[in-house]
Amino acid sequence: MVTEAPQFWNTKLLVDMTQDEWESLCDGCGRCCLHKLEDIDTDLVFYTNVICHLFDERDCRCSDYPHRAQKVKDCLLLNPANESQFKWLPTSCAYRRLAEGKPLEWWHPLLTGSQETVRAAGVSVQGRTICETKVTSDQLENHIISWIDF
Repeated sequence: MVTEAPQFWNTKLLVDMTQDEWESLCDGCGRCCLHKLEDIDTDLVFYTNVICHLFDERDCRCSDYPHRAQKVKDCLLLNPANESQFKWLPTSCAYRRLAEGKPLEWWHPLLTGSQETVRAAGVSVQGRTICETKVTSDQLENHIISWIDF
C-alpha cells in the first residue's frame, strides 16, 4: 500500500514553511494586484477591476516580482509575520484561508496540479481588468466590482 506524504499546508504553520512552500501557496489569480478602496468609517474594503501596471495579463503574475516593492510603493509584501495585512486579501486566497484555519479551495493548483482550474472556477482576474495607467485615482470608485468575495 502506498501512502502519500502529508500536504505541507495541512501540517505546517505559515511561519514554518520554506520560501518555496510559501510562494507555492499563491494560486496566480491576480486578485491581490487589484486596486482596493477602504471605507474609513466602516473598514469595508472594495475591490476594483483596476490592476497594477506590473501585472502580466497573459501569465496572471507580476512581471517584475523580485523588484515590485521598489517599483510600486503600495505593493503589499506578504509574509507570515504580517498576517494583519491578510485582511486585504480575498476570502479565496490561500494565505488568508490557511491563516484563518480553513482548507485550500478545491480549484487551487496545489490540489489540482493545474493553473487552469483557477480560471475554470472563475477566480482569475485574467481578461477582466483595466491597467491603472488608464484610470485616475478619482475614477476608482467607478470601477468597484462585485465578482470578488471579501
